[in-house]
Amino acid sequence: MQIGDAQPDWVSVTLGVFVCQGCSLIHRSIESLRQVKSVLQDTFEDKEIELITSMGNEAAKAKYEQQVPPFYHRPSHTDCRILREQWIRAKYERQEFIHIEKQEPYSAGYREGFLWKRGRDNGQFLSRKFILSEREGALKYFNKQDAKEPKAIMRIQTLNATFQPAKIGNPCGLQITYLRDNSTRNIFVYHEDSKEMVDWFTAIRAARFHYQKVAFPGANDEDLVPRLTRNFMKEGYMEKTGPRHTEGFKKRWFTMDDRRLMYFKDPLDAYARGEVFIGSKENSYTVVSGLPPSIQGYHWKYGITIETPDRKFLFACETEAEQKDWIAAFQRVVNRPMMPQEYAGTQTHSRHRKKLSKSESEKLTVSLSLCS
Repeated sequence: MQIGDAQPDWVSVTLGVFVCQGCSLIHRSIESLRQVKSVLQDTFEDKEIELITSMGNEAAKAKYEQQVPPFYHRPSHTDCRILREQWIRAKYERQEFIHIEKQEPYSAGYREGFLWKRGRDNGQFLSRKFILSEREGALKYFNKQDAKEPKAIMRIQTLNATFQPAKIGNPCGLQITYLRDNSTRNIFVYHEDSKEMVDWFTAIRAARFHYQKVAFPGANDEDLVPRLTRNFMKEGYMEKTGPRHTEGFKKRWFTMDDRRLMYFKDPLDAYARGEVFIGSKENSYTVVSGLPPSIQGYHWKYGITIETPDRKFLFACETEAEQKDWIAAFQRVVNRPMMPQEYAGTQTHSRHRKKLSKSESEKLTVSLSLCS
């Protein structure tokens, strides 16, 4: 079985391994691996049966995955195509995980190159120089090739990267997020070469892994790997209203990133219009299907109410299926006990607000309360 699919109905007669339908298409696109047959429809020669019998998936894994770095993302069948393709090419075509004496560039702790970055204001993709330095603990990009000062410094501590081909409109589209003044900042990049883009993704994971090793010296690799990069729990459109619940509902793009629920006017906005922390049920956070009976002004009829210690947040979904998916995502977060560092994050919000002027505090409260 390949990449976690439950129905490996195809077999590579080049390698002697069973693969899912999606990965069979990738194998067919690679010249050296293209001999793939259907288990249910094709006939097999004796030598092919001998190879499949002698090899199989477990033996192939032992041979081709001898030295997979702990930070290397092992894709599942739900991951985007280029992650699955580059995993297959790395294993079988380039055989990166057999030659233990060879260090791949993404493991070096430093990477420099050019990526196409989407402009924050005009939406155009322009070539920008990026430098990832594990020693400096940062990913930087420069607006001009000869610029001495970077346009942005993204600390490895809060860095995340997730492939978003559909949202960005490019098969190699990568969304990079980081915290800036305790607010989430998005940038969207791609490269024409899928290997180059996956190498950048892997280099970010490697830098994050080594940072985590220093920050948590007693932790096992198995505990650190889930913290390297993450996909968003849920994304999509919902309607929302403001804190007084008297404003009309507005359609916004929502992203659930761990405990941060953010909304954007456009999916490719650099900054969220607002974000709210979703705590646990032990801290009086609950999720309820529907809206209070007195609420008006919504167009979509499938409502969701999130109750927090401070207020209620009201949303509406277009379909019942979307409502159920969002409630399930919220419920997973609410049912999960909070970690100590998550409490520290809420305390940071509180301390920061006490230092602000009255007008600044009101602006921050609006941002944190998901106002229109």
